[in-house]
Amino acid sequence: MAILKIARMGHPVLAGPAEPVDDPTASAIKRLVADMVETMADAGGIGLAAPQVHVPKRVVIFHIPPHRDGGEGAPADGGGPEGRGRPLTVLVNPWIEPLGDEMDTDWEGCLSLPRLTGAVPRYVNIRYGGAGPNGETIEETASGFHARVVQHECDHLDGILYPRRMEDLSLFGFVDEMRRGGEENSAPPVPEGDL
Repeated sequence: MAILKIARMGHPVLAGPAEPVDDPTASAIKRLVADMVETMADAGGIGLAAPQVHVPKRVVIFHIPPHRDGGEGAPADGGGPEGRGRPLTVLVNPWIEPLGDEMDTDWEGCLSLPRLTGAVPRYVNIRYGGAGPNGETIEETASGFHARVVQHECDHLDGILYPRRMEDLSLFGFVDEMRRGGEENSAPPVPEGDL
């Protein structure tokens, strides 16, 4: 396993669509996933997409820490009782389907935009799926922060960074500066790191 270099905003690998993976069980994909897991842990991220580590393939990984999982019936921003979280998930050739039109705007960060944060609208409820690392079919529903993470990571596979989703660029800036002006913003910015 190795810690890979993370591409930053402006690098061409982040700007175009990633290629589908022919064989999710291939040894090269397993090696890529292992390196992505190590890289994400080293960077303190919650999710990572293969293009972020200079590999234009349709692979994402993510986990939901218990403190970011609102739990059943609690706000998805973690403001209610802690939930169970979600262990590491690997999706190869993922897809997303919105479940309804309800959107929510919340703060996001990204390992490819270090020290920056922005308020991003996302679907509140989604269905998503893809292949797992052993070729198994994965299909889940997600809401709140879980749904936000999946949408954020899958956007990377289509060459979309979160600022392109933002509706109000006055809510985009450096984390430390946004914290200083937190009283003027609708919510405190996320800590540095991915989501």
